[in-house]
Amino acid sequence: MKVGICDPIAKEGVELLKKEGFEVVDLTGLPKDELSNHVRDLDAIIVRSATKVRKEMIDAAEKLKAIGRAGVGLDNIDVEYAKSKGIKVINTPGATSISVAELTIGLILAVMRKIAYADREMRNGAWPKKKCKGIEMYGKTLGIIGIGRIGREVAKRATAFGMKVIYYDVYRPDESTEKELAIEFRELDALVSEADVITLHLPLTPETKHLINKERIEMMKDGAIIINAARGGIVDENALYEALKSGKLYGAALDVYENEPLKESKLFELDNIVLTPHIGAQAKEGQTRAGIEVAKKIAEALKS
Repeated sequence: MKVGICDPIAKEGVELLKKEGFEVVDLTGLPKDELSNHVRDLDAIIVRSATKVRKEMIDAAEKLKAIGRAGVGLDNIDVEYAKSKGIKVINTPGATSISVAELTIGLILAVMRKIAYADREMRNGAWPKKKCKGIEMYGKTLGIIGIGRIGREVAKRATAFGMKVIYYDVYRPDESTEKELAIEFRELDALVSEADVITLHLPLTPETKHLINKERIEMMKDGAIIINAARGGIVDENALYEALKSGKLYGAALDVYENEPLKESKLFELDNIVLTPHIGAQAKEGQTRAGIEVAKKIAEALKS
């Protein structure tokens, strides 16, 4: 059986597939718009976020039995169409949770202590000490929207910094989990108005598109902070720009965008936003876990 690797995964995952007796076909060097021409005899394909597995590719892969995503989100895969053709769709939801959670804490610190701004100014020959008076995480209220695997890892770390943690999710964990994580439930609009920092950890769906929009930003405390390391489109970037420029918000950090890769944006004008290029899962350890996990699951799916 043949497994096509469309986006690079950890070498440990590739080695695992080979040890299990699969022929691994490296397609990572091909232009994305040519991939459909090379999948006809593949039994499985593995992708990350760059490759879009839509109807055209699925139809072209005549022998396809499984699609593996080395990561969490499945928005780059036409899951329903794949399932309608009897193709298993697999992801690795827990593999990079710690990686994304640690980046989230890093982004909070970068905004609150103006780390990225200070670095930028110093490289330009300035000594911006007086402009870099920041604020502490300690004693602030963190509002987590989405308390799945990543949200829970963020909660643990935020509590260690002395933050009060409140959360909203359509699926509430049981009371013992709330106590263990020291988190308190709030309805969405109540969370938005109470939190000093709001961080998003939920998928992009029609219901969550522009969940953080002009109206919800107006509900926030003056001087609040928004962090999005989940999916682009959950935050209305135009509304965010206006709120940052006006001073309504203290700052923000984005790791994801409505259009990726982000090449042009009004957000580039602002000093009170930190921008990173979708690197939440880009930690060596997380990628190793994701590569091994997706390889194991693909092997199981093809052998079952």
